[in-house]
Order: sequence, then C-alpha cells, then structure tokens
Amino acid sequence: MRTLAALLCAALAAAAPVRADPAVPQPYSACPAELTGAATLPFGQALPLICQQQRWQAATAPTDPIDRWVSFGPVMALHGGGLRNPNLSPGPWTATPLDPDTRCAATQQVVVSAGVLGAPVTAEGVAGQALSLEVLPSLFDISMTGHCLWERDG
Repeated sequence: MRTLAALLCAALAAAAPVRADPAVPQPYSACPAELTGAATLPFGQALPLICQQQRWQAATAPTDPIDRWVSFGPVMALHGGGLRNPNLSPGPWTATPLDPDTRCAATQQVVVSAGVLGAPVTAEGVAGQALSLEVLPSLFDISMTGHCLWERDG
C-alpha cells in the first residue's frame, strides 16, 4: 500500500502544472495601461467593463460598438448588428493571446432571416499565436474564449 501511495505521489508531482484562467475583472479593479480603451463583458453582465485610467469602469448605458475586447478564458458572449446595440462591428479582427499557453477561439452565428440563425462558424488559433478572423455581417452573437486581446483591424 505504501508503494502504491508513493507511486501516486510521484506521478502527481511529475504531472504538468494546471493553469487556471486569469481572474475576470470586477468594477474598479486594476487594468494595465496597454488595455486602455479595451472592454470585457463578465458572464451574466448586461453592460461591459471598460479599461479607463488603469481601472475597469462599468458602463452605465449601452455603448457604441467597441473595437478592442479582452477575454479572460471562459466564454465571453457578445452580439453584433443582428441585434440592437451591437457590442462590436463586422470586419477583420485579430485575437492576440495574452499569455503563451492561450489559444484564442471564436464561434459566431449570423441572422439569416427573421428568427432564423445560420450554422455556427468557429475559428480557433494555435496556442501562443495570433488568430485572424472575419467577424461576419448580420452577426447575432459571438462567443470568444482564451485569455486574449481582440482588436478590429484598420
């Protein structure tokens, strides 16, 4: 029994460390200066947090579409022009991992006709490398994952 316990302890010690997603920011928590103007949308929130003066500030009303978003690992769900008050605009976007082990991914659905959504379209990057994708016109929603900075090109 001791040998089994020793083997189990050795195997656990040799296993690769588990990386947790970074903490999703809360209102008034610190944000780095390089994220000034970027937004994030914590799960369950209706309005984004925007990095201003090195603090995550809660928006108090719907905003115009934002061209820089930060996802923190778990799904960040945004909506596009297929709904009122879109969070982001269509066009070319780049997702840049904010840590070397992160893989940026996005799944989009568009409005095909009234009440009808198209099939989900997924783009997934390689760990540690930027992902280029086209945010589709008539976007209903987009789910972004990974600890990534998403920026609209141009």
